[in-house]
Amino acid sequence: MKSLNFKALALSLAVILPSAFAAEKPNIVVIFTDDQSYTAMGAMGNTEIKTPNMDQLANDGVIFDRHYNNTPICMASRASLMTGKYEYKHGANFQHGSMTKETFSGAYPVLLKSSGYYTGFAGKFGFPVTEIVTTSTNHNSYDKLPVNEFDDWAGGLSQTEYETKKNKYLAQYAEEHPHSTQAYAAWAEDFIIKAKASKKPFNMSVYFKAPHLPSKPDPAFDDVFKGITFTPAENFGKEHGEHLADQAKLGRQYISYYKKYGYFDNYNEVTRKYYQLIYGVDVALGKIRASLEEQGVADNTVIIFTSDNGYSQGAHGLSGKTLPYEEASRAPLIIFDPRNKANGKRHSALTAGVDLTATILALASVEAPKDIDGVSLLPLLAENSPEQVRESVTLMQLYGSAPTHTLAVVSGDFKYIFWPYEEGKMKAQEELYHVSNDSLEMNNLAQNPEYKKQLELMRKVYDAEVEKWQAESLNYNNYPQYGTIFNRNVKWEDKTELFSSAAKNSYQKELQVINGKSIGKNKDKNKNKNKKKKDKKNKS
Repeated sequence: MKSLNFKALALSLAVILPSAFAAEKPNIVVIFTDDQSYTAMGAMGNTEIKTPNMDQLANDGVIFDRHYNNTPICMASRASLMTGKYEYKHGANFQHGSMTKETFSGAYPVLLKSSGYYTGFAGKFGFPVTEIVTTSTNHNSYDKLPVNEFDDWAGGLSQTEYETKKNKYLAQYAEEHPHSTQAYAAWAEDFIIKAKASKKPFNMSVYFKAPHLPSKPDPAFDDVFKGITFTPAENFGKEHGEHLADQAKLGRQYISYYKKYGYFDNYNEVTRKYYQLIYGVDVALGKIRASLEEQGVADNTVIIFTSDNGYSQGAHGLSGKTLPYEEASRAPLIIFDPRNKANGKRHSALTAGVDLTATILALASVEAPKDIDGVSLLPLLAENSPEQVRESVTLMQLYGSAPTHTLAVVSGDFKYIFWPYEEGKMKAQEELYHVSNDSLEMNNLAQNPEYKKQLELMRKVYDAEVEKWQAESLNYNNYPQYGTIFNRNVKWEDKTELFSSAAKNSYQKELQVINGKSIGKNKDKNKNKNKKKKDKKNKS
């Protein structure tokens, strides 16, 4: 494995490329979905979904086939996109805490605004920003969100709502657009007009809630997928998850999440709603592009389209996201720069969520903070682009049940995952996948003697990331201890007390489900409810 300074290469090329495109600073539009699988787009080969506007954007721009989110869960992933930093450096995730205002001062919208951009945000922001360090992740009030850091704000609280009227800054669009997905497009149309009038370059970030649960798609599109029978992936179902590490199957993604939302009981209906939500975003994307054209700014507007994480959709018997497997950690990424002569191609280079910050700042010719973890992707947009701008991608999972906490690396054609948690007969486990040939991750090669050399190489890549964690992690919000937890050479007895109470409590809740306690409680509750109904009926 060659040791190349990919970050230095990317940054040096990024300085040259923007001026090669045009002297005028481009407008930059960032469109972000929530929980969109990398397979949930026609341009990715899915013939059952309908995404004509996403597909057109992919045809017009550059589509990246190997894009990963470093922490595949909404709060941490959004914070990483905003700052270009790994979770253990920005500090924001469920069960951990908020991002400080000092850290957010290095976010791309703040830096663009200070360099003369007119900035706007709409949608699900996703994480709290506070004056001081806090372990609370509550952002149900606007004083926990950076409303005043933008020229125009239409963001919502916490997870936001699909009903437009329930979002304070969006409510004015409720009558014409009762579903928030189309309301965000209406806001975007108004923003583009105001931004053009400002005579400044603009940065518009639209972070859709869709297709995140609860599955409440716009009724206007009820007929789009009517009568279609959807085909599950080849690795769908628990029988295709038997080879996974034991730890991966001890969180809600495997134990209880799918029961609640029906992936295995009613796959077709769940998928229809999921695709219908994505179709709504597709329609909104078309409206936004039409608005750019109508205002005469399309020729100098870069569009970046991606999602905060993927979605498992029943692969390996898993639902939700967070885990480092392909379905959860990979997401679609399209970059369309109308000034770029190399548009219309696909790229197999490894890219990461943290890279988008560096890319946005490079497009605007704004110097990136020295401590970010991302690299600019502009070199990959060039006609004679390099094969890679980074040697590896790091994936981390620090939320929920303690056994599922893991660190992974993707490098070249391989992915290496280390699961440190031990209990009873369950010992720390390794997984090695040849993801270029085995994207469904059905063959764990960690114990295969033919791949011993590759395993050792991937361990070295992994160990280097652990060392980076130890050197650069924040000293709060339960992050420093993971430098020890993820260290392959530290004995379990020296790690066991390092997990947070939140992670331990999550694990205990999952054990209750395994042991039938929670299910039993629900049965008792339903029994009592039915008894009350019967008594009431008898009385009447």
